[in-house]
Amino acid sequence: MNAYFTLFFGMFTTLLAIINPLEAIPVFLGLLQDKDAAEQRQVARKACLYALLLMFFFLIFGNLLLRLFEVPLSMIRVVGGVILMRIGFELFAPSPDSSLIPSGGKGDEDVSFIPMAMPIMFGPGAIATVIGLTSTIKDSDRAILSFAVVALAICATMLVTYLSLAYANNILKKIGPQGIDAATRIVGFFVSAMGVGLIFHGTVEFLQSYGVLLNGVAK
Repeated sequence: MNAYFTLFFGMFTTLLAIINPLEAIPVFLGLLQDKDAAEQRQVARKACLYALLLMFFFLIFGNLLLRLFEVPLSMIRVVGGVILMRIGFELFAPSPDSSLIPSGGKGDEDVSFIPMAMPIMFGPGAIATVIGLTSTIKDSDRAILSFAVVALAICATMLVTYLSLAYANNILKKIGPQGIDAATRIVGFFVSAMGVGLIFHGTVEFLQSYGVLLNGVAK
């Protein structure tokens, strides 16, 4: 039970940190500034549904594609860690000319899929998280239950994201732009730490697979 809780908590917190609904709120409101509350919630619902479907696609087929092309899962963890670390640095100390979030559409253009669902909610960081963390699930009798736990964590993440966007105006009034900036920087620090962790464990697993490391001791 503790292993399943750890898996759920790790996937939920990492995905939520990567999506970072607080950072998406100003962009969401900027894209839909001419829409009323009902239309904003409709767009939020569609965007979260699209992102959810994309995550489930990579959850189901991501590792199958990697095994088909014989890509070591340890390397996926390393690459995923690099992506997470880079995103974390961007969130913690963004440069003036850098932006992980593109400018949005105009007028009646539907922004629920692009840019809201992809890449704001489902970008490189989310892909790396879904594939990287599910790669730690080993083949066993409990693999199906483990994937079910991951799916539940994904659903919980998207529910929190939807609620954040649905009540974006109220949240922005409560914490203000400075509060969102502070929360984003804190999230960026922890995302960077998660990335370093994935890099470390992926490197150790890769070296062990080639016999360079044996029981944690270098030859």
